[in-house]
Amino acid sequence: MPDFQAILEHIYQDAVIASDKGTVASYIPELAHIDKNNFGIHLRTSDGNDYGVGNYNKPFSIQSISKVLALSKAIALIGEGTWKRIDVEPSGHPFNQLALLEIENGIPRNPLINSGAIVIADILISNLKNPKEDFLNYVRDLTGDETINFNKDVAHSEKVTGFKNYATANLLKSFNNLNNPVEDVLDFYFHQCAIEMTCQQLTKAFFFLANKGICMLNKTRLTKSQAKRINALMLTCGFYDEAGEFAFEVGLPGKSGVGGGIVALLPDHFVITTWAPGLNKKGNSKLGMLTLEQFTSKTKLSIF
Repeated sequence: MPDFQAILEHIYQDAVIASDKGTVASYIPELAHIDKNNFGIHLRTSDGNDYGVGNYNKPFSIQSISKVLALSKAIALIGEGTWKRIDVEPSGHPFNQLALLEIENGIPRNPLINSGAIVIADILISNLKNPKEDFLNYVRDLTGDETINFNKDVAHSEKVTGFKNYATANLLKSFNNLNNPVEDVLDFYFHQCAIEMTCQQLTKAFFFLANKGICMLNKTRLTKSQAKRINALMLTCGFYDEAGEFAFEVGLPGKSGVGGGIVALLPDHFVITTWAPGLNKKGNSKLGMLTLEQFTSKTKLSIF
């Protein structure tokens, strides 16, 4: 096996001296305050070994990474019914693009863009007794960590500036693809995105997708087939209009968020999470993308 700790430390030392660390997301005001010099990496292998470097235990807003966890909960609740309202194709467009939704009669291209994630939020509201509390407890239970919580300031910041998401939700509603009130769905969605976690917590949370649907606490969360399908979606759709580039350069299923986090995994081998708040022009972490390309190149571990 590679010397994972040495590899992470080498990648970290190269990355922290990079002159261009990207630009912190500012369209969500609360995220604009984050220091882009934050940088952490955490790796957990299938046999339970942990490796970390930098700010891997500092909480950050997971944003769109939460879409994968929400999707997994929806599939656990209603199974194949999930796909009656959402497609599974890459969008080739930015995460908040509305044009395809209009053309395709209110059926989002996939559940990892905003429109698809809002439909998933609607499914969860319809099937959970206390949606926000129940979903948060689901995330906590994946990791065995009760300290995970919403950042209510971030959720409020998203609510007061989320005009594009309101437009998306209303467009979905006009096509009868939302069953609950727009305000209720978006309140859930904004809180979902505002969950704060560390790299280490995210690595634990995603472990079930690298372990045939069985989480690190040895609980079955999804069937092997369901986990495989989510991994396929992460590979093809996890990075919006940069998904092809990530598959080409990194070769792992993964998901990014505008908070600067990226989670990626190799089934039956490992989960790795990076956090660096500076984003590239596509809205993905600049240092995170570089780190993961370096990691799979140095370890020779990818799905290809």
